[in-house]
Amino acid sequence: MRWMRAANGPAALASRARIVLAAAEGQTNTGIAERVGVSRPTVLAWRARYEAEGLDGLHDEPRSGRPREIDRLEVITTTLTRPPKKYGITHWSTRLLASHLRISDHSVATIWRDYGVQPWRSESFRFSTDPQLEAKVVDVVGLYLNPPENAVVLSVDEKSQIQALDRTAPVLPMQPHLIERRSHDYIRHGTSTLFAALNVATGKVTARMAPRHRHQEFLTFLRQIARAYPGQDLHLIMDNYAAHKHAAVKAWLGENPRISVHFTPTHASWMNMVECWFSMAERQAIHRGTYRSVRDLTAKIRAYIDGWNERAHPFTWTKTAEQILTKANRKKTSHAEH
Repeated sequence: MRWMRAANGPAALASRARIVLAAAEGQTNTGIAERVGVSRPTVLAWRARYEAEGLDGLHDEPRSGRPREIDRLEVITTTLTRPPKKYGITHWSTRLLASHLRISDHSVATIWRDYGVQPWRSESFRFSTDPQLEAKVVDVVGLYLNPPENAVVLSVDEKSQIQALDRTAPVLPMQPHLIERRSHDYIRHGTSTLFAALNVATGKVTARMAPRHRHQEFLTFLRQIARAYPGQDLHLIMDNYAAHKHAAVKAWLGENPRISVHFTPTHASWMNMVECWFSMAERQAIHRGTYRSVRDLTAKIRAYIDGWNERAHPFTWTKTAEQILTKANRKKTSHAEH
């Protein structure tokens, strides 16, 4: 009875247990075969085994010959090799590799998991070509790990082309055993740009919404930052976007010597800590929202910023400049002035 009722037991043992229990009830062999879903000779064979050996007779006997061994290294080697042209694929799947090696796809999946191999995943990368890479990394990381005394370090950037998308049908809210559901089609109502300055010490954000993404809007935002921190020395960490280096911006910075600018290396905007906050804002407030207008989008983003500043916390930078430069595998390039 235990074998028959076991949720995770072998199905073959459960079937044989049904045969024995049905025989104990006095059913005919033909009736047992119809009830269990096997042939009459199968019923006769397992009844005979049970009569001769008891419960031990219901187990499978050891198969003759040496058990098959799977060459795990062959599986990994084949996985790391480009598939033959005849398959017309860029990477292996468990079923196709299993068919190619004449093993089960479950074995392939198990070996991939044990060796940490994931052929279905892919990431992009880019080496920085900045000739001043080392100096800029040391400068920016130094501001994060050892900020100047009596000065404020701000990570500054903009998130452009935020779309005000309105779904064509109402969002179906989350319920027990059901995730939130949205229609796949939408209506565009325009775009907006979010300028943000993250205070590295406190995590609080100074932000501005603007309809466009030009040096004029960026200069207006810089003036807003200056008003938010009156009389304090400011160190701004920015990437190499053209608007950040416009002549009008440089002129204004020259007129405000208390504000210093530190640029991240080319193709290394990930070093700008405000990108972490942008990622959170996208996931928590923007991506799943529905907006009937750009004004609606702007209002909801401002509400998120206000809520964030009430619960703000700083982000902790953990990598040293030496660790970053060691991993960067710098490529030498020529005459790329930034």
